[in-house]
Amino acid sequence: MNRIALVGIMVENTDSVAKLNEILHEYMDCIKGRMGVPHAGGRIQVISVVLEASADRINTLSGRLGRLDGVTAKAIYAKEQVGGE
Repeated sequence: MNRIALVGIMVENTDSVAKLNEILHEYMDCIKGRMGVPHAGGRIQVISVVLEASADRINTLSGRLGRLDGVTAKAIYAKEQVGGE
């Protein structure tokens, strides 16, 4: 069963943006929406990504993003599961 999740991403090192976008591209089949907002005069980027995928896949994505230099990523889940995988 799939889950709906929101992954919140804070980017404080813009050198990691290219790799972050590469990783998100790998998960494009389960990304339902993405919004990015520059903050603090452009020094911090705040990105919200809505996903529908298995919990394992969401956790893997969040973990990969969080291991990038200057990037923090956390996932929150809807309580209800949805159809799929």
